[in-house]
Amino acid sequence: QVQLVESGGGLVQAGGSLTLSCTSALVRTRTMAWYRQAPGKRRELVASITTGASTNYVDSVKGRFTISRDSAKDMVNLQMNSVQPEDTAVYYCKAEAPPGLSAFWGQGTQVTVSS
Repeated sequence: QVQLVESGGGLVQAGGSLTLSCTSALVRTRTMAWYRQAPGKRRELVASITTGASTNYVDSVKGRFTISRDSAKDMVNLQMNSVQPEDTAVYYCKAEAPPGLSAFWGQGTQVTVSS
């Protein structure tokens, strides 16, 4: 059974930092991504990283968030710096789907930024 286990969410003050981690055997072979969904809003892509370590970020987090992967530890991390109240959301780890295969999602972890 495929699992993506997220950790690291919580409450943080504006301007602070938080690191989210996602552990899965799929980290070794898949493009991995972090998405987020705020109340009343659509789920959006925050950042992604390929197996070759190419990264992509939504404009609102560029320069503040960093996605990284450690395939030896089956882990992908999202380092969140200078967080703002608008970063408050449930953050989901996703193993993207190569052609012909299924994508997989983690259960989500809540990040709340207080002003």
